[in-house]
Amino acid sequence: MTIDTPVRSSLKPYSIHPVQQYIIDAADKWPSKIAVIDGDRRFSFGELNAHSDRLSGALADMGIKKGDRVGLLAPNCAEFEIAFVGVLKAGAIVTTINSGYREREIAHQLNNSRASVLIVHDSLTEMADAARPLLDEPPEVIVIHPDGTDASSFWGRIAAVPPEAPKVAIDPMNDLAVLPYSSGTTGLSKGVMLTHHNLTSNVEQFLKRPGEFAEPRPDDVVMVHLPLFHIYGMNVLMNPCIAIGNAQVMMGRFDIDEFLGLLDQHSVTALYTVPPVLVGLAQYPGVKDHDLSALRFMVIGAAPLSTELQTRVQSVTGVPVLQAYGMTETSPYTNADFAESDRARPGSVGPAGADTEQKVVDLEEGVRELPPGEEGELLMRGPQVMQGYFDDPESTAETLTDDGWLRTGDIARMDPEGYLWIVDRKKELIKFSGFQVPPAELEGLLLEHDGVADCAVIGKPDERSGEIPKAFVVRAAGSSVDGEELMSFIAERVATFKQIREIEFIDAIPKNPSGKILRRVLVEQERAQA
Repeated sequence: MTIDTPVRSSLKPYSIHPVQQYIIDAADKWPSKIAVIDGDRRFSFGELNAHSDRLSGALADMGIKKGDRVGLLAPNCAEFEIAFVGVLKAGAIVTTINSGYREREIAHQLNNSRASVLIVHDSLTEMADAARPLLDEPPEVIVIHPDGTDASSFWGRIAAVPPEAPKVAIDPMNDLAVLPYSSGTTGLSKGVMLTHHNLTSNVEQFLKRPGEFAEPRPDDVVMVHLPLFHIYGMNVLMNPCIAIGNAQVMMGRFDIDEFLGLLDQHSVTALYTVPPVLVGLAQYPGVKDHDLSALRFMVIGAAPLSTELQTRVQSVTGVPVLQAYGMTETSPYTNADFAESDRARPGSVGPAGADTEQKVVDLEEGVRELPPGEEGELLMRGPQVMQGYFDDPESTAETLTDDGWLRTGDIARMDPEGYLWIVDRKKELIKFSGFQVPPAELEGLLLEHDGVADCAVIGKPDERSGEIPKAFVVRAAGSSVDGEELMSFIAERVATFKQIREIEFIDAIPKNPSGKILRRVLVEQERAQA
């Protein structure tokens, strides 16, 4: 079903410019306005622009040229944003790395992207060093010491170069800006090729929702507790905040007391978050001890949220809660509901953003468009859709049709007005707190354990995290391995969000005649038991 009269009007023609133009313009308009609050540190738009200019010069001195890839491994901090923009000003492509990754995962991304430089925060150097023996060609490393000025460090290099960025011609429509990694619809993570225009068109789609209560405003103060390495933090928080002149309040590892304290202390007006945080707000008695009166709205993304929880949090906090939807492959914003009660449909992710086409097709062939209310795979098309997967034409062809439609792998239904409900996933990826967990990766690691003869991993529904990875394991002959041992075995090898949270021992893994694991059988059994 295609909506003939979209709820949101077209924004065409879009501005054509590189992503770094946001900070250049912001520094010109608001040179002294605070852009980033990072603990006790404050950075103005003018300072972010000047520091990123110098960093781009330092990268050029290191031999970085247009189209090179630069890895960025850091928690939320001012240096992340300076590095991000500095890499773009040098004409290079940023590949942001999950700060919770273990050495194997870091090595996979650096090898696959062929990054020639790695900018890493000093809190993560131990894991980066552990990845080094696994690298095909180890990149040159720049370490972020927040208080350090060693000549080879982040701030040392910034201090040592002239205050001008190199002149690099950028073609926003075709030149890549970022290479975040996503598991797509299956398998190991792949580099998502997003151009400057993919990102900037999506920023316009996100910011320009005229007349909506939740439309971002220039005087908003935005909490940034979502990781900036993730497309949600990168292009729903960081880039739009710079574009519109918002102050960003940085937060690293999540702690609900610190979180509430920052909301209160800085009179945060806009909160973009994920379901686990909503669960905390609904259950935590300390919420009443903090002044959240400045908060205008909360936007929930990255994972589905039940209607019941959405309305419960709204009741507890008195703040409108709306759901949104997107993917790394769509830069990410594609849908958002409304904060206004007469337009909102709790449980829905709302209608499509401007100039975003969507349709629901049959699950068998993926071709026949379905009428309102029927469930099928969601396809979408728009200026924010990726160019494909880096050096992976096969996965690209599986995901993008010849006429530009992106197969999301999500099962959805749409009502006659274009409001969308995400009901399941066609793909087998597990979504833990908004992060993608490929079952095959965990199964491969489990099979490295001598006590495991066979296994399968699925996502088990969980109110707090959306889903948790659950493993079904067949013990090897003579083995008495238990679940705790296997979960510890996996925890030593993967990022926290990929860790297996539950193990059930069974006699045999269901498979089809060709040996393919029938995860859907296990999923249905799990749901029946629940």
